[in-house]
Amino acid sequence: MASANSRRAAAVIRDRARNNRAAHRAVKAVTSGIAAVAAHLIADGLEPATAHRFSGAVTRKAKSLGHTPAATGTKRQKLKGRVFKVVSVALWTRTQIAAVLAVYRPKDKKAAALFARLPLAA
Repeated sequence: MASANSRRAAAVIRDRARNNRAAHRAVKAVTSGIAAVAAHLIADGLEPATAHRFSGAVTRKAKSLGHTPAATGTKRQKLKGRVFKVVSVALWTRTQIAAVLAVYRPKDKKAAALFARLPLAA
C-alpha cells in the first residue's frame, strides 16, 4: 500500500513531466514562426495552467488593438470518453504577441507581476 508521501512524490513527478512536455511543444511551435497565444506564453516561461488561463484574454486584447492573426490552424479538443472535436485556433507571430504583451496587464496582482517579467513584455 502506497503512503501519502509516495503518492505526493509521484504527483510532483507527473506534474513536472507534464509541464516539461508542454514547454518543449510550445518552444517547437514558436520557433516554427507562428503559434497560438498559449504556446507563446509557455515558451516565454509561464507555467501551462496560467498560460491557458490567460490566453483568451490576451487574444481579445490583440483583437481590440487591431491585430489580426497571422494564420489559423486546427486542433483536436477532447470532449468525453474517446470523443474529440476539431476547433480552429488563431496563430500569431512573435512580434504581434510582443506588441500585445507590452500593454496587457491582468487585474490579478500576481498574474500582472508574472506578465511584467516575461521577456516579450519588456
